[in-house]
Amino acid sequence: MRFIISTAVVLITIGTLAAITQDQTKIPAGISLAIKSGNAAELAKYMNSTVELLLLEKEDFYKKVVAETILKDFFNEYHTKDFIIRHQGARNDAQYAIGNLETEKGNFRVYFLLKKVGTELLIHQIRIESDNAQ
Repeated sequence: MRFIISTAVVLITIGTLAAITQDQTKIPAGISLAIKSGNAAELAKYMNSTVELLLLEKEDFYKKVVAETILKDFFNEYHTKDFIIRHQGARNDAQYAIGNLETEKGNFRVYFLLKKVGTELLIHQIRIESDNAQ
């Protein structure tokens, strides 16, 4: 009987830790919604003060307001139809997600990296590449 109780306690503990870890790897929903709606201003709310932006032919570190403007131009040219996160994970104080962006002019693979700054999770890198596979 003691063995059964001990085993139950261990399984409950492992299940609780797994649930906590899974919640920690959740990317804020507002990021997905901002990308899905093509709203660069909303996406900028989740950005660090400096962001590494790799967008088609552009690749550099930009201040948040400049990155927002570049993304706004992208979303104006490529009107979004849908965005789905395909994979997300975490390592140490960093989280990442990979998704598929469907636009009127083609499909793109989107990667973003978030890191903790104080108590907030902020985007430090956004990569948007043409998705030739689809």
